[in-house]
Amino acid sequence: MSEHSKLEYIWLDGYEPTQNMRSKTMVRKNFGGTVEECPVWMFDGSSTRQADGSASDCLLQPVNIFPDPQRINGYLVMCEVMNPDGTPHVSNGRATIDDDDNDFWFGYEQEYFIMDVATQLPLGFPVGGYPGPQGLYYCSVGGKNTHGRSLVEEHADLCLQAGINFEGINQEVACGQWEFQIFAKGAKQAGDELWVARYMLDRLTESYGYYIEYHPKPIKGDWNGSGMHANFSNGVMREKGGRELFDNICEAFGQNIDKHMSVYGAHNEERLTGLHETQSIDQFSYGVSDRGASIRVPASVPNDGWVGRLEDRRPASNGDPYKIGAVIISTTKSVC
Repeated sequence: MSEHSKLEYIWLDGYEPTQNMRSKTMVRKNFGGTVEECPVWMFDGSSTRQADGSASDCLLQPVNIFPDPQRINGYLVMCEVMNPDGTPHVSNGRATIDDDDNDFWFGYEQEYFIMDVATQLPLGFPVGGYPGPQGLYYCSVGGKNTHGRSLVEEHADLCLQAGINFEGINQEVACGQWEFQIFAKGAKQAGDELWVARYMLDRLTESYGYYIEYHPKPIKGDWNGSGMHANFSNGVMREKGGRELFDNICEAFGQNIDKHMSVYGAHNEERLTGLHETQSIDQFSYGVSDRGASIRVPASVPNDGWVGRLEDRRPASNGDPYKIGAVIISTTKSVC
């Protein structure tokens, strides 16, 4: 076995309104596989809209590490971007999360479209036309309605091999649209795992001639958009509960629409129209089993005596799970 390891440092750039993943490789000798062994590194922030050329150094602070199944002795190192003085960079959403005790649990449902590089269209879309209407694509099987399964299956295997708490996959309502689910205890851990899962998905497309479209409404018209439903709970919700508590939390979310929508993803107004299993972006509603509401109360919650989780259906597929987790925690903590 080689004594050398490849450490892929991954971070988020400073592009607005949607940040991109960046990465570069460090080779280390006799590396033991722990995040504590990963040194702080630097990068050129002037090339990522995070610094000026006259003072371009930004720091990469390793915060989590996963084995890289696609490399021999490889590791995926999730990093926070820091200023040269060691303070969090303004683009660092992870540093804003108030969940040091990991009391909050998050499950993210990441929807996305698989796009063909040659045609710039979702898989299954003919050039100059449209496939059959929605209805038969959701959880479908067979070459007529199912497109991209090989990529999706390979991605799932890679995530599991990397130790990510990967909970499932399914084809979604629109043609060429898929979803995967991530669950973790702790908002930072959930965000780390989702970003690394996205990284592996994007990197995998390089071998297929595809790319991933995270825009919440890439195909206009009578097609579902892509969201990233955020399932969340804290200890009080899971253990004490009560209908009044759940109502109060939902009401608090309804009083902070702008605060949440400002970090729930760019161009989300194109998706949140009140159609295609969404509530309008400027309105708020909640209800048991209501997939047309802003927040869905799962049917299991009243059945279990009003304990459990809530699902905020508004986050877009291109949202930052760090920022989404941070605002959900902030609003929930205002109640309990």
